[in-house]
Amino acid sequence: MRSTRATSGSRQETATEPALRAARKARLAALVIAGTMVLWMGAQVLGGTFGWPARFAFLFDFAALAGLFWALVVTYQVWQDRRSDGNGGRQSRRRQC
Repeated sequence: MRSTRATSGSRQETATEPALRAARKARLAALVIAGTMVLWMGAQVLGGTFGWPARFAFLFDFAALAGLFWALVVTYQVWQDRRSDGNGGRQSRRRQC
């Protein structure tokens, strides 16, 4: 099934549903990575400023690791989905005779 998306101007792009789903998942993984790092750095600064015990630092560290692990799994899924769609979106390296 194909869906069309209007872009700026009169040109229209056509993309398959799995490609759109993979792009959505990749964007979500990128947002989770960026958000995790910002929150983790903020927690480290706040912990140092207010003198929180080390156990809270470890709690934030493990929460950040969980978020980054989730993003890694999603990124791997996107990679596998794109590989299974053909040649990974790249031109074939074999010569055609």
